[in-house]
Amino acid sequence: MIQERKKKIREELLLKLKDHKEDSRLKKSSKIARKLFLLEEYVKARVVLFYLSIDGEVDTLRMIKEALKQGKKVAVPVIRRERREMIPSLLECLETELKTGPYGIRHPKDECVRPISLESIDLVVLPGLAFDEAGNRLGRGMGYYDRFLSRLPKHVPTIGLAFDFQIIRDFPPLEPHDLSVNKVLFA
Repeated sequence: MIQERKKKIREELLLKLKDHKEDSRLKKSSKIARKLFLLEEYVKARVVLFYLSIDGEVDTLRMIKEALKQGKKVAVPVIRRERREMIPSLLECLETELKTGPYGIRHPKDECVRPISLESIDLVVLPGLAFDEAGNRLGRGMGYYDRFLSRLPKHVPTIGLAFDFQIIRDFPPLEPHDLSVNKVLFA
């Protein structure tokens, strides 16, 4: 029953993301970026793990460029499909170091993978298909972020990014493996 509900929400939100107009997506992404850059957790962070946006998600590419300009160290996920895990890797140049990886998600080219320890991360910015205002998160269903978050030191803040239509009231019941974020920023 819970799985069916999650599947239905995923289908609905994937369609909404696909139909979301690009100019609206970029405007809302800019508003969300401004909120992020003002957060105390972001200001204090030296190393920020950002997801690389796909399929109409909140645009993180501009955020990453700005974070690098501000002198932050930026890490991005590398998906190790065979191990079903995600590892953080430092990114130095957004324009030259990425390729399309598993599931169509960009990640660093093999020669540009620079793994870092989870303890060195000061802030994690992550995607979700749906959130509620309490920070409960529904991902794409493969569990990479839930497994990653379960290994992350508990003191590291986690922030989900979403559009207003991704914030839902009737959130499905959580399962033991579902992990929440500390805050959700949306526009």
